Amino acid sequence: MVVAPQVGNRLKRVFWLLCAAGLLLCPSPARAAGYFVTVAGLGGEPDYEQRFTAMATDLDKILKGSGGDVHVYTLSGDQATREHLTQTLAQVAKQATPDDEFILTLIGHGTFDGVEYKFNLPGPDISATELAALCDRIPAKRQLIVNTTSSSGGSISALAKPGRAVIAATKSGTEKNATVFARYWVAGLRDSSTDTNKNDIISAMEAFEYADRKTAEFYDSQKRLATEHPVFEDTGKNDPVREPSTQTGEGLFLSSFPLARLGSAQKAASDPAKRELLAKKEELEQKVDTLKYQKAAMDEDDYKEQLTATLLELARVQEELDK
Repeated sequence: MVVAPQVGNRLKRVFWLLCAAGLLLCPSPARAAGYFVTVAGLGGEPDYEQRFTAMATDLDKILKGSGGDVHVYTLSGDQATREHLTQTLAQVAKQATPDDEFILTLIGHGTFDGVEYKFNLPGPDISATELAALCDRIPAKRQLIVNTTSSSGGSISALAKPGRAVIAATKSGTEKNATVFARYWVAGLRDSSTDTNKNDIISAMEAFEYADRKTAEFYDSQKRLATEHPVFEDTGKNDPVREPSTQTGEGLFLSSFPLARLGSAQKAASDPAKRELLAKKEELEQKVDTLKYQKAAMDEDDYKEQLTATLLELARVQEELDK
């Protein structure tokens, strides 16, 4: 049987979206544990050392205070060595389960020689290939690596894989200047305006869009040519992009990845009696996002029926949470 190109493309898009949906609708993050590893790398100068350590410390506080079952490991200064990072990731690999989530954040400087990216650390540096191998040993099926360093775009090809999203401060390894993206990434996780859908949960997609916008505004306000252009890849099969796309599925995984909870969600995550309800709420919100991505490939009546049923169930769960 011969399939018309447009039909084939449509089926291919449905296939990848359904694969993404399978990842999104794994056991809900609210019931799972979150493992956060943050590394403030080598500054090279006192000013950078202080900045990188301060951002890592701020991120540590935000993550520990967001509620739920979180395990936060922060390496800075003399502790931010290749040996300590390797040991920390090995520890996470022993503790995490497939239902958990893993987030690695790199703050500092990076280098790219045209072939390989390296994250600068006190002592020996560590390459993106080596980091990928260490993360591959962590059983968590949902992973996120946030590389805020210079030249970070050069790390994406080595780090990306299905089930692992990668965010980079630069679009390529050739953008080598020190970045400001990390500053706004951290700031976005404590700014309620980042939560654009007002569900009291800041997703990785919302945090990326906040930091991307603030980074652009920084260069505009300084009347400087932008030397960094943040990108992401969250399907494990495409080139990095700068914004979500329903055609490729880019952004769907990041939209479902909670990083920080605010207000009522934070309280619910800290309340054992309400964690199951919060888990159900987050699962339904993920389903809504998935349906929106699948809309173009679905029968219109089927889409409306599923969306309406999901929104009604979401409203019921929210009502229970508000009691």
